[in-house]
Amino acid sequence: MSSKGNIAFRAVSVVILAVMAVFFALPIYMAVVNSFKTQKEIFSSVLAWPSSFGFDNYINVFHSIDLLKSLGNSLTVTIIGVVGMLLLGAMAGYKLSRTPGKLSGFIFFLFLSSMMIPFHVIMITLSQVAKSLHLQGSTTGLGIMYVGLSLNMVIFLYHGFVKGIPKEMEEAAKMDGAGELYTFFRIILPLLKPITVTLAILNVLYIWNDFLLPLLMLTDVNKYTLILTTNSFFGQYTKDWGSILSSLVMTAVPVFAFFIAFQKWILQGIADGALKG
Repeated sequence: MSSKGNIAFRAVSVVILAVMAVFFALPIYMAVVNSFKTQKEIFSSVLAWPSSFGFDNYINVFHSIDLLKSLGNSLTVTIIGVVGMLLLGAMAGYKLSRTPGKLSGFIFFLFLSSMMIPFHVIMITLSQVAKSLHLQGSTTGLGIMYVGLSLNMVIFLYHGFVKGIPKEMEEAAKMDGAGELYTFFRIILPLLKPITVTLAILNVLYIWNDFLLPLLMLTDVNKYTLILTTNSFFGQYTKDWGSILSSLVMTAVPVFAFFIAFQKWILQGIADGALKG
C-alpha cells in the first residue's frame, strides 16, 4: 500500500473511531448533565447544558432512599459472588485440567454445556430452587446464586489458562514434599493472577449492574441493591427523571472508579490468555 493509501486509511480509521466514541459517550453525557436539571429543563432539551449546577436531585435521592444500606447490600452481594466464583472456579479448573480421564472430561463437558442455556429459560425454576434452599430474600443467598450461575464460564477460562503452566513446577514441589493444596495456593494461584484479575473486574461489573436476578431473589426493601433501589423512582404514572438519573450516576461511580483503577489488568489478562491459548 502506498503512503497516500496509508494516510487515507488512518484518516478514515480516526473518523470511525471518533464517531464510535461519541456514540458511546453520549448516553453518559446525557445522564450526568440531566442529573443536575429540573424536570422541566429535562423535558425541554435533554442535550442542553443545565442553567445552573444544583445538587437538589442528589440531595433528594440521598434523603429519599437509604443509600448507604443499598450500597452495603450491593457490596455484600458482589464480594460474595466474585470471591466465591474465583476461588471455586480456580480450584475446579486446575483440578480438571490436571486430571486427565473420561470422568473429568465428562464433568468439564457438563460445565460447557450449561453455558448454552439462557438464564431466562431457567429463571423461574431457579427462583423456586432458591426458595426451597432458603436462599431467597437474602443478600448472602443472592451472592451464592451468582457463584453458581457464573462458575461454568470461570472454570472454562481457568481450565484453558492452567494448560499454559508447565507441569514441571508442580512435580518439583511434590518432590520437595509439598501437598496438593499447598502447591495450588503457593505456586499455581499466583501464576493465575492475570486471568483472575480480569475475571474479577468483569464479574464485578456484571453483578453490580445486574437487575433481573436481584428482582427475582430479593423481596425485602431493606435488602435491595443499588440498582433495585433506583428502580423505586419509576412510578406507575409519574417518573422523577432528575432523581432517577442522579441515582444512576451515584450507582455507577463506585464501579466506574474500580474499572478505571484496574483496567490495565483486563488488557494484560486478555493478552496473556491469548498467548497461552
